[in-house]
Amino acid sequence: MGTERSKQNSQVKRFVLILLVTVVGIYLYNHYDLGQILTLDSLKESRDKLDAYYQQNPLVTAVIFFAVYVTTAALSLPGAAILTLAGGAIFGLVKGLVLVSFASSIGALLAFLVARYVLFDSVQKRFGKQLKPVNEGIERDGILYLLTMRLVPVFPFFMVNLLAGLTTLSAGRFYWVSQLGMLVGTAVYVNAGTQLSSIESLGDIISLPILISFVLLGIFPFIAKFIVRKIQSKKVYKPWTKPKHFDQNLVVIGAGAGGLVTSYIAAVVKAKVTLIENHKMGGDCLNYGCVPSKALIRSAKMAKQLSKAESLGITEATGKVNFSAVMERVHQVIKTIEPHDSIERYTELGVNVVQGYAKIISPWEVEVSSGDNVQTLTTRSIVIATGASPFVPPIPGLDKVGCLTSDTIWGLTECPKRLLVMGGGPIGCELAQSFARLGSTVTLIEKSPRLMVREDPEVSQLVKEALVEDGVEVLTNFEVVSCDQDVSQKWLVAQSADKEKIINFDELLCAVGRRPRTEGFGLEELGIPLAIRNTIEVDDYLQTNYPNIYAVGDVAGPYQLTHTAAHQAWYAAVNALFGRFKRFKVDYSVIPWATFTDPEVARVGLSETEAKDQDIRYEVTRYDLDDLDRAIADDTTKGFIKVLTVPKKDRILGVTIVGEHAGDLLAEYVLAMKQGIGLNKVLGTIHTYPTLAEANKYVAGQWKQAHSPTKILSWVKKFHKWERS
Repeated sequence: MGTERSKQNSQVKRFVLILLVTVVGIYLYNHYDLGQILTLDSLKESRDKLDAYYQQNPLVTAVIFFAVYVTTAALSLPGAAILTLAGGAIFGLVKGLVLVSFASSIGALLAFLVARYVLFDSVQKRFGKQLKPVNEGIERDGILYLLTMRLVPVFPFFMVNLLAGLTTLSAGRFYWVSQLGMLVGTAVYVNAGTQLSSIESLGDIISLPILISFVLLGIFPFIAKFIVRKIQSKKVYKPWTKPKHFDQNLVVIGAGAGGLVTSYIAAVVKAKVTLIENHKMGGDCLNYGCVPSKALIRSAKMAKQLSKAESLGITEATGKVNFSAVMERVHQVIKTIEPHDSIERYTELGVNVVQGYAKIISPWEVEVSSGDNVQTLTTRSIVIATGASPFVPPIPGLDKVGCLTSDTIWGLTECPKRLLVMGGGPIGCELAQSFARLGSTVTLIEKSPRLMVREDPEVSQLVKEALVEDGVEVLTNFEVVSCDQDVSQKWLVAQSADKEKIINFDELLCAVGRRPRTEGFGLEELGIPLAIRNTIEVDDYLQTNYPNIYAVGDVAGPYQLTHTAAHQAWYAAVNALFGRFKRFKVDYSVIPWATFTDPEVARVGLSETEAKDQDIRYEVTRYDLDDLDRAIADDTTKGFIKVLTVPKKDRILGVTIVGEHAGDLLAEYVLAMKQGIGLNKVLGTIHTYPTLAEANKYVAGQWKQAHSPTKILSWVKKFHKWERS
């Protein structure tokens, strides 16, 4: 707290000092009527006197001129153009250019630093999320943008100085780019100063042809960037021979959500596309993830409802879990949905589906192996959509005791008597609760201080309470040390800061995360780099270092969500097929997700924890579901809706919902954020009574009440009192 206060005091002192210097500078500028002195007519009239003084006092003249120029530029005062002309008129082309070039760059740097130290922190704190893409762009291409603005005189230099100070561009880079970028324009003005007698107005210096030349010069960095990209592409393709003709427009590797949608879009626009899958159509979501887990959750929820039927007035409701029948239903659900993702359906859509193992052997060739049959396809573009697989950490003894994953747990035919779940993320929490409801004695162990660490603490606490209520033993802050077994039992050893715990189990489920599938299909041989989280490194257009090879879904990141993979697929397909004419940057601005525990957890945008961590200013409006008529009638009152908004505005920054059907309720906010709709319009929308969706209206109503116009209402109250008199 003391450090924060000291930092604030330091900022205040800097602000006061800079404000004082600015006020003094403006006072002197006005007191000595520098606005009249720094004009073209005044310069032409006093040229002889200035020249004479310079001949007698060359060093003093240069120092005074340099100081005045730096001050004028630093305080963003008008007159820099006249001073530049004066530099040429007094000192000549070479000396004048040196003096003006360094004086203008140093003055610009001082103006940059003023903006940086006075306004940067508050601007970044208030608009951090909105400025994130700008900061990333500055980090990547900031030098090119700044150089362009320096080369083109249509951009006011003082505005460039101040705005650049509000970005993350370093002062060193700003200085040398300014020094270089302003050199050409400075030379034009200094040279014009040497011909001062022939200049009638500043317009004589910069004619339309010269201005057009500057504009062309300004866009040169982007032309150069395009050329560099082409050279880099040529370099990366150099070891490979490009086929003269192609069998396909597009080859897609992996038939999960990302691959299916990519190939579907390609077929719709009549491209020739081949989809390669070495296992099951539909990928992890259909066969091991979203679909089977939700089918299991439904059965588990029914078991829970039967156990609490008496609270709803049903006194003789009984039910016994038949676990093998539950798992049969899970597989039946998969089979029912399978036709949506089947080979037959996609073949009818126009996709050439090939079952086999794919390996990229060149940027335009994919080898497909199926048994003894090997074929090579040539293609203009490739989309990698190989997904991810469960990560199993290297814990001593784990290979000895064996473990289930979210892929293999669906092979169980008997409910484990004692199930130990490693991992307190969405998958671990969903399955731990479901198996507890279906009859297992479940222990969940998580190394972090709380469950579901991506959510706010009160969300984690509510989920923990729900799991404990269903009989799950939740152990947080425990690190798994080892596993072992003997003839009679299996056990796991875990340690916290102050104690060791031995947990006996019959089955162990490892749910600590998923690792992108990046091995075995040619990435290493082609030299396609991986990012920090072992995902394939892609740019904003989902391109790898080979411009015709793209990646989508879990293998590309940054989200491991089925709907995000499908979202990316549109961009990959369009960019791969039409990128030579128009490319689209993938948009991650509004990404929703949900965890299907009971109660459900759903979120879009910022959580309160993230807003605090990123120093983003916000207001919180919360509505608890125990006040909602439908939730009371359904006995589903656990949970809340929490909306983060811009202070004093109804613009939504993020929404967290905990409760029955939270994933469905979230859709209204996803639409609102995507389309720029605020809470006022949510409040003005009719919601059916009695429904859970009314909660969205009520939270908007609470926001409105908190922002009611109290002054106007006080006058309205007086008006009504007057009418009664």
